[in-house]
Amino acid sequence: MNQDFSSLFNYHEREVLTAVMKAAEDYPEIKADSDLLCDVACVALNRLPPRYIRHAVDFLFYLTEHERSEIDNAILDAVNYAFIFVQARTTLRANA
Repeated sequence: MNQDFSSLFNYHEREVLTAVMKAAEDYPEIKADSDLLCDVACVALNRLPPRYIRHAVDFLFYLTEHERSEIDNAILDAVNYAFIFVQARTTLRANA
């Protein structure tokens, strides 16, 4: 049986990548290094539970405003943590 799973994705991926690019303005030393930006995205995504969906519209339709707010806050918290974490690790490596 041939099944097409190409429409499946983790809802947080797109949202985290958008948040990383927005927050990168506050971290010019990280923004300048695409590998570090990828590290930030990975750290942030690993702090969030996966939410695999097929259609973002359907997923969001069934959430309450409170649930949406909680998800948005969790994404921002994860991204902020990730930038601080990656920045600290980069500083440690530079001082070693």
